[in-house]
Amino acid sequence: MAGATAPPSEDTSEAGAANLGDLLAPSALRINVSSLDLPEGCCASFAIAGYPREVGAGWLEPLLTYPGRLDVSLHVEPIPPIAAAQRLRRQLARLESSARANAEAGRLADFNVEAAADDAAELASSLARGHGRLFRVGLYLTVHALDAEELDAEVQQVRGLAGSLLLDAQPTTFRALQGWTTTLPLGTDAIRQRRTFDTQALAASFPFASPDLNAPAGSTGVLYGVNVASSGVVVWDRFAQDNHNSVVLARSGAGKSYFTKLEALRLLYQGVEVSVIDPEDEYRALAETTGGTHLALGAKGVAFNPFDLPTDQGDDTLIRRALFTQTLVAAMLGEPLKPSARPVLDRAILAAYAAKGINIDPATWTRPAPLLADLVEQLAISSHPDGVEIADRLAPYVSGSYKELFAQATTTRPDGHLVVFSLRDLPEEVKSVGVLLALDAIWRKVANPADRRPRLVIVDEAWMLMKEAEGARFLYRLAKSARKHWAGLTVVTQDAADLLASDLGRAVVANSATQILLRQAPQAITAVGEAFGLSEGECAFLLSAERGEGLLCGGNASDRAAFAAISSPEEHQVITTNPAELLDHHDGEGDPL
Repeated sequence: MAGATAPPSEDTSEAGAANLGDLLAPSALRINVSSLDLPEGCCASFAIAGYPREVGAGWLEPLLTYPGRLDVSLHVEPIPPIAAAQRLRRQLARLESSARANAEAGRLADFNVEAAADDAAELASSLARGHGRLFRVGLYLTVHALDAEELDAEVQQVRGLAGSLLLDAQPTTFRALQGWTTTLPLGTDAIRQRRTFDTQALAASFPFASPDLNAPAGSTGVLYGVNVASSGVVVWDRFAQDNHNSVVLARSGAGKSYFTKLEALRLLYQGVEVSVIDPEDEYRALAETTGGTHLALGAKGVAFNPFDLPTDQGDDTLIRRALFTQTLVAAMLGEPLKPSARPVLDRAILAAYAAKGINIDPATWTRPAPLLADLVEQLAISSHPDGVEIADRLAPYVSGSYKELFAQATTTRPDGHLVVFSLRDLPEEVKSVGVLLALDAIWRKVANPADRRPRLVIVDEAWMLMKEAEGARFLYRLAKSARKHWAGLTVVTQDAADLLASDLGRAVVANSATQILLRQAPQAITAVGEAFGLSEGECAFLLSAERGEGLLCGGNASDRAAFAAISSPEEHQVITTNPAELLDHHDGEGDPL
């Protein structure tokens, strides 16, 4: 046994440390043949000398989630393409020469050589086409324990685990110190036990990959949380799936709105534009923190003019606005328009625009748009009985109890990277009208061919929207066609049984490649289990899941992962709606942080 002792540093504070090595260095250590004795225990290191021929995504997960203390270090060094091509040519020449010599001598073919030759030829072809690169990769392990006896047991378990992965773990005999320092976060490979990896094999070694998910990863991946079974992370990209829709089902208090806000916030990081229909005003803090737009429909001083004309959506914009206004008036009246009333209303709408100098010429669309009061005026002077009747019935929206939303020009335009339509302040009598205005504004953005970008539409507490005829039609249309407009729909509801019992609900679920199931009520678990093909174990997990825990179901039956949503303290302050936590986070001036 060889030993060495390092004297303690005179100044062990961070300010007096010369470099990272000084911070990580122990006060003393003893170097043995294949292990190190540290002040608080001992450790042994291994270099991976043999690998399986093929690896799958997340193949390092068993090592990363080892229950003991195990340091895993992966050193990656790119090989210049020219050098890689030269090495592959030499390797191919050696393998082909060996195979030819065996054939000439009449010996049986060496299948290992043939497999290596096939792999080398495939790599050479990939490099020549620019589909990948080669890297020198070193994988090293360091096992820690409190004493030598425990270390021996841990070493045997780790080597057995590595063997089950077809990895040949060799101890760093007589290089114990170099093995330990190689697994420290210093970026130094003192062992240099390398293996050549191509791009795909290296990507499969990425530690932030869940082996339970085989779906493709795109450029807008979002961290959903930690895998409850393996402690690995669950990253999902909804925009890389067959469609971009998702459904979030959970009982009240299971954390569905929290998870939805967390995903929306992280998609904002990726440049995704988000629109939210918020029945309970839970997204206000998120909008204010991220510089988004918050429209509290029904609140005092907030007006939304449905006659506003966008200037970038085609030559038929005025006609489309006129048609939508007819739908809006029918919602205000609470019944479909009579056939005789439609032409009267159509003429009055166009006359209201003409009175403001607006016609089919796009150059006039920048002028101030008419208000609902201007339409009522045109209906009143039409002298047609149907027009006069409609004008009388619209009086509450112009000069009566419901005028707040239509009394003036739009106060806040629904533009920006995050737009939240809050419906909490809308009276029940006009909620259908406010919902229709919000849905129309969202659809105009999503379906605008002149402004294509990734978008997400969140409908929280969707059961409230589905009670309205126009809201139900909107959900159905968006679920069917969102993908064509580079958009995704997120439907969040706590009434899973009601959603799955309706044709509309089943259509939304069938067109959602991302399905998030949080804690479920016992009364709904049977319907949820049948609809999503859950096993008995998965159903039991959803019945006992803690708040924020759930099951991610992808488009394929093999893409399933149980996860626990996690957030940073800063994200938590923005998205939490827990009254007790909001009270604790006051900034001293009466406003929540």
